[in-house]
Amino acid sequence: MKPVFTSIALLICIQLFACCNKSSAITSSPENVLNTDSMKMKITIGTTAFTATVNNNPTVTAFKTRLPMTINMSDLNANEKHFDLPNSLPANASNPGTIQTGDLMLYGSNTLVLFYKSFSTAYNYTRLARIDNPSGLAAALGSGNVTVTFELQ
Repeated sequence: MKPVFTSIALLICIQLFACCNKSSAITSSPENVLNTDSMKMKITIGTTAFTATVNNNPTVTAFKTRLPMTINMSDLNANEKHFDLPNSLPANASNPGTIQTGDLMLYGSNTLVLFYKSFSTAYNYTRLARIDNPSGLAAALGSGNVTVTFELQ
């Protein structure tokens, strides 16, 4: 009888440890992961407004202090709009591998880039935000220069 109770107690302990053991194998870099608890940004192009989820990193913290901001963005490579900021932001660039439609990133330390097409890249960027629903973004941005307003929500 004693071996049965010992075996049951041992099985219960194993199950408790298996259920409660938290693995530390999964890690992520806060610079490259969207922080869903963070504030939202409104990006307005003409009469069309988009909502973006901002990342949680020092670059975004510095960028937020400059908002609201209205700038004239130029087209580049028929897949992005860019603008050279007058002052640098702290950067922590890495290669994202793939750019997604609606990504807002910093190239170097002062070039703001809003991507309206998805593609693979070998360039390094610091992530700022991603438009939650980029449907209609390419049409709103058009093919030439465009005025874009960034503001916190």
